[in-house]
Amino acid sequence: MLATQRKPVDVTHDIAYYAKDSRLTEPSDGKRYEWRKMIERSKELGRPLTEEEAEKFRVE
Repeated sequence: MLATQRKPVDVTHDIAYYAKDSRLTEPSDGKRYEWRKMIERSKELGRPLTEEEAEKFRVE
């Protein structure tokens, strides 16, 4: 059987379990960052940035 012929999986139960108050993400903390620069720096390092490193890219 081809993958495209499989029956669709119903994930509404999983979403309903984890999104108790209808939010799919956490509320914003109001901080803003220069995301493109952070992503480039993370790629250079080959790992995620630490909290201290991320704060250097914060927009005031």
